[in-house]
Amino acid sequence: MASAADGVLGAAAGPAWGLRPGLEELSLGKLATSLGASEQALRLIISIFLGYPLALFYRHYLFYKDSYLIHLFHAFTGLSIAYFNFGYQLYHSLLCVVLQFLILRLMGRTVTAVLTTFCLQMTYLLAGYYYTATGNYDIKWTMPHCVLTLKLIGLAVDYFDGGKDQSSLTTEQQKYAFRGVPSLLEVAGFSYFYGAFLVGPQFSMNHYMKLVQGKLTDSPGKMPNSTVPALRRLSLGLIYLVGHTLLSPHITEDYLVSEDYELRPFWFRCLYMLIWGKFVLYKYVTCWLVTEGVCILTGLGFSGFGEDGEPKWDACANMKVWLFETNPQFSGTIASFNINTNAWVARYFFKRLKFLGNKQLSHGLSLLFLALWHGLHSGYLVCFQMEFLIVIVEKQAAALVQESPALSSLASITALQPLYYVVQQTIHWLFMGYSMTAFCLFTWDKWLKVYKSVYFLGHVFFLSLLFTLPYIHKAMVPRKEKLKKME
Repeated sequence: MASAADGVLGAAAGPAWGLRPGLEELSLGKLATSLGASEQALRLIISIFLGYPLALFYRHYLFYKDSYLIHLFHAFTGLSIAYFNFGYQLYHSLLCVVLQFLILRLMGRTVTAVLTTFCLQMTYLLAGYYYTATGNYDIKWTMPHCVLTLKLIGLAVDYFDGGKDQSSLTTEQQKYAFRGVPSLLEVAGFSYFYGAFLVGPQFSMNHYMKLVQGKLTDSPGKMPNSTVPALRRLSLGLIYLVGHTLLSPHITEDYLVSEDYELRPFWFRCLYMLIWGKFVLYKYVTCWLVTEGVCILTGLGFSGFGEDGEPKWDACANMKVWLFETNPQFSGTIASFNINTNAWVARYFFKRLKFLGNKQLSHGLSLLFLALWHGLHSGYLVCFQMEFLIVIVEKQAAALVQESPALSSLASITALQPLYYVVQQTIHWLFMGYSMTAFCLFTWDKWLKVYKSVYFLGHVFFLSLLFTLPYIHKAMVPRKEKLKKME
């Protein structure tokens, strides 16, 4: 559901970055304090917005230049951003990039290379979580490293597919299979691309190479006409940033674990959880919209032309804002939120588990992978367990309404549609907030305290539906033979 954008806005304070005494008044630390944020959070925000001048420099001075210059530019700027944020801890990402290059070269297009990559990169990431974890979200080197981990695993799988007979691959696998042999500079440029290094989005090596080769443009031989689409996403991101900045002092997860929250009436606790659950996602929306604008400006967001002949710029879209804001279903939020990470998991994990012969098992294992990828805190496991449960129940409920003549007739009454929408949205965001409580509070003592205060409402509600809906379905949906007689 979420990704490396965690804690970008209003995160806990990071390590001090000293400046000369004469510049003390101009230090980022003092500026961050005056803005009510941490220094690390401010550095991260600056780095994300820095993508725009870098993208403009690329457009005007490097577009259609020699590919090695473009790779150097991406690698150098990405490493500089890493150093600006994490100092010498950038060696973690650099080490993994070099090791990945060696795996590809020494092991070739083999299953061994894929398995080695998966084990190495995930073990390094999980070890990083283990040694740096605290009870709060701290902006540290593991944040962009989780984005890098998926990139390098995806590269290994695409490189492996590139050695197969094309007829043995699915249409999707053919699209992403990488048939070249990447140099270290190419792998570094792909890994450190400034528009996606810190918080995503995910993209393939094939797509990146098209950018370097100048193919991602709506005007062949010219720079892409992507300035206006990029500014639109930037503007939308700024709106969410302003909204988050204005509301963040008043709606916090800290209040969820406060004594005052526990003493409030039950209805208030639920209402606060509902509002907080909606608001807490705005920090992710902000980061992804801003970085998407950077990707569009460079051309990386180009995804071809639509049926109307107009260029599309959604290749790096991590948000479908309208769907996110209006859809009253959990599945709609999942489809509109962190799109590229979800697509990555579907492409490289879920579909590769087809041999298990069980969609539910594949889905469950995919969510388990996502939970571990986010971190080792118990809250991540609980959050994705709730997502799994909610999606199953939602599908059961939708099938019941669709197949029951009585319920489908009731659902089709036009005058009641606004009421249905309000009820659905209330349930949707209440239990989205319930799930996000564990995700954002991390440790079991914190999220358990909040869940106790609302009497484990989410678990009781959805587990009850999980076991009762099949019986309701049986009672309200007539058998096919009976339906035929009625007709």
